[in-house]
Amino acid sequence: MAGPLLTEISDIFTAAGISDDYISLVFKAVAVCFITQITADICRDSGETAIASAAELWGRAALVFMSLPVMRVLMEIINEMI
Repeated sequence: MAGPLLTEISDIFTAAGISDDYISLVFKAVAVCFITQITADICRDSGETAIASAAELWGRAALVFMSLPVMRVLMEIINEMI
């Protein structure tokens, strides 16, 4: 069911000239978001709000670390423009 959707999204990114590495990174970031949200919801349903907050914090940290290569390329582009 998700195969055609993923193919369509990949085709859109490819048509825009975005590298396959960045497409992969976007899909991984979406997966981290879903896993983090599900984990935090399960923890909250169990009454463990502190653990839920920690799970959300670690999910955000994972996204920051995943986005570092994109930020580096963005900074290089900005430096070239200046």
